[in-house]
Amino acid sequence: MHIRARKALDSFLAEDIGNGDITSNLLPRKKISASIISRQGGIVAGVQYVKFIFVSRGCKVKILKKDGSKIKTNQKIMIVSGFAHTILSCERTALNLLSRMSGIATQTNHLVNKIKKVNPKVKLYSTRKTVPGLRLFDKEAVEIGGGNRHRMSLDEMVMIKDNHLAVAGLLELIQKARKQYRTIEAEVENLNDAILAAKAGASIIMLDNRSPKEILKIVNTLKKLHLRDKVRIEASGGIDSTNIQSYARTGVDMISVGKITSSASGLDLSLEVN
Repeated sequence: MHIRARKALDSFLAEDIGNGDITSNLLPRKKISASIISRQGGIVAGVQYVKFIFVSRGCKVKILKKDGSKIKTNQKIMIVSGFAHTILSCERTALNLLSRMSGIATQTNHLVNKIKKVNPKVKLYSTRKTVPGLRLFDKEAVEIGGGNRHRMSLDEMVMIKDNHLAVAGLLELIQKARKQYRTIEAEVENLNDAILAAKAGASIIMLDNRSPKEILKIVNTLKKLHLRDKVRIEASGGIDSTNIQSYARTGVDMISVGKITSSASGLDLSLEVN
C-alpha cells in the first residue's frame, strides 16, 4: 500500500478516536468477531484499506468480497476479530470509507454499463471534484467501478480551461505548452476554437456544457477537415445517468462526470457483532 494511503488512514482514525474511545473503553477486555454487511446491492470498493484500518490496531480480518465484487443485500463483506473495544473504535472510520468508495464504484459501474450499451469505445472519467483528503480513495473507487482517472493533481497534465483563457489566448497557451509538455488538453466553447485547438496541436479537446447536438456537429466538422484523428474529444458538464447515452452516441472519446465523486451516495453498510 502506498505510504500516502497509510498516512491518510492513520489520520482518519486519529480524527475519529481523538484521545480514546471512552465508551468502548468501558467494555471488558474481551475478544469478539464482527461482520461488515451490505444493506443494499452494489460494487464493493476499499476492502484493503478497511483491512489496514483494523489490522493496524491489532485485529484480524478475513475478506469475503474483493474489490470489484458485486454484492446483494445482507451479504457479508468481511469478518473482523479482535478485542471488542478495538473493533468498535475503528468501526465508524472503516464503514465511512468503505461506504463512500463502494458508493462511488457502484455509481461509476452504472454509468459505464449505460455507455457500453450504445458505444463501447467511449471511456468514463472522473474529475478533480473530490473531497480534500479523499482524492486517492475516490479515484481508486472510480477505477474499481470500471471508470478511469483524470488528473490526480495539477502537475500531471496541462489542461487549459476557461479561466486560463480569460487571461491569455488559446493559441498562445497551446503553443507555449507544446514546448514543454506532450499531453495538452484545451477547453473550447465553439466550433472555431475546436478547429484552432486541433490545428495548434492540442491532444484533447474538452467540450464543456455543450449539448449532444452541438458536440456532434463539432465531431463531424473535425472529421471533414481531417482533424478528428489528431485529437481525443471529451464531453463534460451536466452529464448524468439521464443523458449520458446521448453524449456517448456523439462519437466522443471521453466523458467526464464530476458527480460520481462530488455527489457520491455511500452504499448502506453496517458492522454487527457476531
